[in-house]
Amino acid sequence: MSLVTAPVTAPAADRKPGGASRVLRPELLRGTGPWTGVALATLIGVTMYSKADQWQQHWAETTDLLRVAGLILGGPLAVAAGCWQGGRERRRGTEELRATFARSRLRQTLVAAAPAALWPAAGYLVAAAGCLLATWPYTSGGHPYVSLIAADAVAIASLGTLGFVAGRLLPWRLVAPLLAVLSYVVLAVPGYGRSSARWLDPALEYDSSLQAPLWWFGPASALWTGGLAASALLGFAARRRLTALLPLALAAAVAVPIVATGDGLWRDDPAAARPVCDDGVPRICAPAVERNMLPEMRKALAGVDAKLRGVPGAPRRWVHHPVPPGPGDVSLPDRVDDTVRGRLTHPDLFADSAAGALVDGADCASEGADTPLDERASDIGIAVRQWLVPRGNFANSPARGARLHRKRLEAMDAAQTRTYLTRYLAADRCDPAQVPVP
Repeated sequence: MSLVTAPVTAPAADRKPGGASRVLRPELLRGTGPWTGVALATLIGVTMYSKADQWQQHWAETTDLLRVAGLILGGPLAVAAGCWQGGRERRRGTEELRATFARSRLRQTLVAAAPAALWPAAGYLVAAAGCLLATWPYTSGGHPYVSLIAADAVAIASLGTLGFVAGRLLPWRLVAPLLAVLSYVVLAVPGYGRSSARWLDPALEYDSSLQAPLWWFGPASALWTGGLAASALLGFAARRRLTALLPLALAAAVAVPIVATGDGLWRDDPAAARPVCDDGVPRICAPAVERNMLPEMRKALAGVDAKLRGVPGAPRRWVHHPVPPGPGDVSLPDRVDDTVRGRLTHPDLFADSAAGALVDGADCASEGADTPLDERASDIGIAVRQWLVPRGNFANSPARGARLHRKRLEAMDAAQTRTYLTRYLAADRCDPAQVPVP
């Protein structure tokens, strides 16, 4: 009598349409995966909310802080959660049972690793979507850098996958927290260097509202981190370990142009720097990325413009960096820290800095600054600046000479101040002897 052995076939659920999803869905919904996604989204959300004044106006700043919060803080969480997920079946002793299944080891590993990769990435994307919606009302055109956000999500998924593989290979409960600490160091340290290789770090900060990334930077960054994770996963689970060399070679191939390009991965964005002016007198011009700030600048400079109205030599235009000043233009201060959600938090200081740019517009420094003549010219300049903006930086200047000159200016009528300012602005302020006394 002969013994006939029936061939082993895959379970019926796997052979039916949608069988793979029936296997994956329960795996995604159990374990620590969902909680990891919620925890990562909450961590990023709280961090971004606490720093909303720093990013809620420009797409570049939003994307930049999202990357830092998502990778520097969320990356270690994803690694630790993935490591815990990877060690779950080994701790439960189910690896031997899974070895009897018809599905290949690679397929089983992919299903088991899915929560470690997908949930942290999903948490990051949910937090990113919320931050983009919060930024949208305060931007001056342009668009979010979706390719970079997608690359960050791939990097977080890759970190979770690497943690999963480590959890499968290292039977030690302290591996998860140790990997979290190690990943934090690996992600944070390159940002302090100057080598072009630092751009391989997915958590590198690159804040610039006047620049835009090269179109291929986001996809290349995703292939770099995703290739490393895929190589580790195939090296662990594939029947032929040499298969792991394919994604590793792809990762190395995209790393070459990233390192070779270096800081050139971010280029000047002509659309962001394009000058935009309002219709006031004098006109205020700013880069397009700051267009929504023009009404705030106009409001802050209203008092200065009123006192300078009709004065020969008054600014023809106020221009904000990087708009180049022309003849008769005065450059406005670049007070980025005073800009929050399309408004100036300290309009008086902004106006004072603008008045200072007008008074010190000659941009010269004479020798012998301790001479009485230079001190007199300096006091007169401070007095003019105080008179233009009474509540500015120098409103409480202890200089006795400046206070006396300011009192004289305040005692003048409109015609007298207009006459004096005409003489003052026409004088060569690089020659203190020509600076007129009020």
